[in-house]
Amino acid sequence: MDENFDEQNKLPELKLDAKQAQGFLSFFKTLPNDPRAVRFFDRRDYYTAHGENATFIAKTYYRTTTALRQLGSGLNGLSSVSVNKNMFETITRDLLLERTDHTLELYEGSGSNWRLVKSASPGNLSSFEDVLFANNEMQDTPVVVALLPNFRENGCTVGFSYVDLTKRILGLAEFLDDSHFTNVESALVALGCKECLLPLESGKSSECRTLSDALTRCGVMVTERKKTEFKARDLVQDLCRLVKGSIEPVRDLVSGFEFAPAALGALLSYAELLADEGNYGNYSICRYNLGSYMRLDSAAMRALNVLESKTDANKNFSLFGLMNRTCTAGMGKRLLHMWLKQPLLDVSEINSRLDLVQAFVEDTELRQDLRQHLRRISDIERLMRNIQRTRAGLQHIVKLYQSSIRVPHIKSALEKYDGQFSSLIKERYLDPFELLTDDDHLNKFIALVETSVDLDQLENGEYMISPSYDDALATLKSEQESLERQIHNLHKQTAFDLDLPVDKALKLDKGTQFGHVFRITKKEEPKVRKKLSTQFIVLETRKDGVKFTNTKLKKLGDQYQKVLEEYKNCQKELVNRVVQTTATFSEVFEHLAGFLSELDVLLSFADLASSCPTPYTRPRITSPDVGDIVLEGSRHPCVEAQDWVNFIPNDCRLVRGKSWFQIITGPNMGGKSTFIRQVGVNVLMAQVGCFVPCEKASISVRDCIFARVGAGDCQLRGVSTFMQEMLETASILKGATENSLVIIDELGRGTSTYDGFGLAWAICEHIVEAIKAPTLFATHFHELTALAHENGNYELQKKQIIGVANYHVSAHIDSSSRKLTMLYKVEPGACDQSFGIHVAEFANFPESVVALAREKAAELEDFSPTSIISTDAGQEEGSKRKRGYDADDISRGAAKAHKFLKEFAELPLETMDLKQALQQVTKLKDDLQKDANNSEWLQQFF
Repeated sequence: MDENFDEQNKLPELKLDAKQAQGFLSFFKTLPNDPRAVRFFDRRDYYTAHGENATFIAKTYYRTTTALRQLGSGLNGLSSVSVNKNMFETITRDLLLERTDHTLELYEGSGSNWRLVKSASPGNLSSFEDVLFANNEMQDTPVVVALLPNFRENGCTVGFSYVDLTKRILGLAEFLDDSHFTNVESALVALGCKECLLPLESGKSSECRTLSDALTRCGVMVTERKKTEFKARDLVQDLCRLVKGSIEPVRDLVSGFEFAPAALGALLSYAELLADEGNYGNYSICRYNLGSYMRLDSAAMRALNVLESKTDANKNFSLFGLMNRTCTAGMGKRLLHMWLKQPLLDVSEINSRLDLVQAFVEDTELRQDLRQHLRRISDIERLMRNIQRTRAGLQHIVKLYQSSIRVPHIKSALEKYDGQFSSLIKERYLDPFELLTDDDHLNKFIALVETSVDLDQLENGEYMISPSYDDALATLKSEQESLERQIHNLHKQTAFDLDLPVDKALKLDKGTQFGHVFRITKKEEPKVRKKLSTQFIVLETRKDGVKFTNTKLKKLGDQYQKVLEEYKNCQKELVNRVVQTTATFSEVFEHLAGFLSELDVLLSFADLASSCPTPYTRPRITSPDVGDIVLEGSRHPCVEAQDWVNFIPNDCRLVRGKSWFQIITGPNMGGKSTFIRQVGVNVLMAQVGCFVPCEKASISVRDCIFARVGAGDCQLRGVSTFMQEMLETASILKGATENSLVIIDELGRGTSTYDGFGLAWAICEHIVEAIKAPTLFATHFHELTALAHENGNYELQKKQIIGVANYHVSAHIDSSSRKLTMLYKVEPGACDQSFGIHVAEFANFPESVVALAREKAAELEDFSPTSIISTDAGQEEGSKRKRGYDADDISRGAAKAHKFLKEFAELPLETMDLKQALQQVTKLKDDLQKDANNSEWLQQFF
């Protein structure tokens, strides 16, 4: 809560008499029990919540239970809390946009007579949009999904449907999924799902608990519905009313699925789409294809910081915050949100976006001109939605008009461009704008507004229909003006009769209580008291003066009021007519919103690419089956944007058959995690269609980015840190293909060293041999670097591991002071030592602890087994604790050791006493120690 919490959210007094309280208590008992529902009751000046809701609000938002009041007494008493308008709006935004684990209900009424007037859930915000987005732009389009899982022996077939209530889109899909529901998770992330419907009985099985875990990871609220609601009966007829166009394509689409139609049936029922006639003929329906975009799961979204988080220190902490330089009111932000969740796979479409970004990067004047015009564009999508739902007034129409008249300016700015991509700009924007702005489309709407709306009154903040638009309205306006003139003349005449200056002494007031009245100050009243009592009717005497009238003024005032009411009713009727006419332009504005928001996002990319201190570059994109991932001088865009960072760029070369799988070692804090994440972020940005923070980049398109970084547990679901790590890794092993990109950081550290190392080695081998996906594997298991030597061990290992390369983040240790300096450069080769104790020194560990740590580490090094790496490999690169020895050296040492053991075995110990035996063994040992001077391998035993 902010600093002005106490003042802004002062607790309103709960004012109910005994009868009202008793009536409300009897009503409250009739409400069904729903632990997720937060219910508010509108008391006109303030709102109240009761029971468990009151306790929740007091503890969560007031941070104290002293805010609670008792309604009623004894056993019938009910905990209650009152909230003012500001606090109600704060709670509404938090519940529906941030927490996403509650539904919200608003009741109106009094006594025992209350009715539900508004309800909302995280996926369906429409009832509360006026509260949620009154002062904020709508950055994301919430989507509700319905799932119908059908478990079989070979996996689970998922019937999948969704509804986007903002864009009015229905979608269907059906697919086979694995036991971790990786496809479901990718679809939920791509669509930005906030709420998911599941059949009521499904939560009991272990498979569905796994599904529920996948939904929880994505931050999706689960709503269970009766299984009977998941039915496809009458679905085609229902869709016939909702979907624009002919019914045949809809029937063909629905008939192609087995389970998805039932899921869609549950969605239509839950969202009550058929109850609102404003939805009829305004929805579109499509088949959702999982393979249309790069797949991203919730772990990858978190690891790459794609979307904003409440914990972000500033907007540049997330990719969305950094890239969001959009100008339109909300539309551009929502499209950017969607693009980041749905990176492209089609090379030509990616290049098409990159071409447009390049055009705007190279032409600064065009970019600035277009952005200036886009700043005046309103949120056309939301405006049209309000108009179609008949929630709109003239101000909505005027905003659409003001946006429409900018389009010719945008068009003329684009026409000035004559660079290498002019044909693409013509095809993508100029031709559609030409069509949209003709006399049958936008120009027709502009003419309608200019004819019907009194635009001159906008400066006064008044939204009125122009009197000239309708004859009846013109007549009423004329009568109104005539009566105003007569009242003004009477004002002058009365001032003359009373011998008072007009306006200065005798004022003409208009109020709701008395209508038109004369008013004089108390100071002037004695001068005209006699005339007041004989010729006028005194209405009120107050500090600000005396109000009075006469029969003429009263008659004219009554006539004026009657004409004014008729005028207002006529205005209202005509506004409704204009709104209905505007609704017929929905398709035009839908297309216009699409073009303008796309232009906005691409200009945002161009602005980002050219305004950074170190400019971004255009990546070269190749298809998934050819090319490598080569990033020269790559940087992490979010890290380099922080004020305190002087970023050191690094190269990444994921080359097929050579360095397709990279093992990265090095000290903590040395930059391993940042490096592997920046590769993922660069690939994602490129496939979204944005320039990348590199000197030069070539990227082979990836169908999926899998990321296993950072440790996090969830005790509420009984999942430990290590279990969470294993679940995420299992998703990678089951879902990754050779066209994916895999990023793994610190795998296997949550269990014993040997178990962890064994798992890490096995996972690495599986990715290299079976999945064959480009992988960046950051680790402290220096022994893993031996994988890169398996190439030379084909005879020994009976298998070939190709394309593994070792890299390390460099650090320097001063030999005298032992001080560690991070260099943040990624260089070829394995790291030859661990730096954990040096990092502990960085953290100001006590000297005694550090000294003991060094001592114990040295002891463990001595107990380390000999090298398992082949001789040739050992000469190239040693692993951390396994020393490599020359073959001749080992041979010489082994011969001496063999001689020692043979002589020891031949000693007649049974005939010797203890003193003689010790003398002989000591002599043999001394001889062996002398021989060890010529053998390093033998020296390790002394």
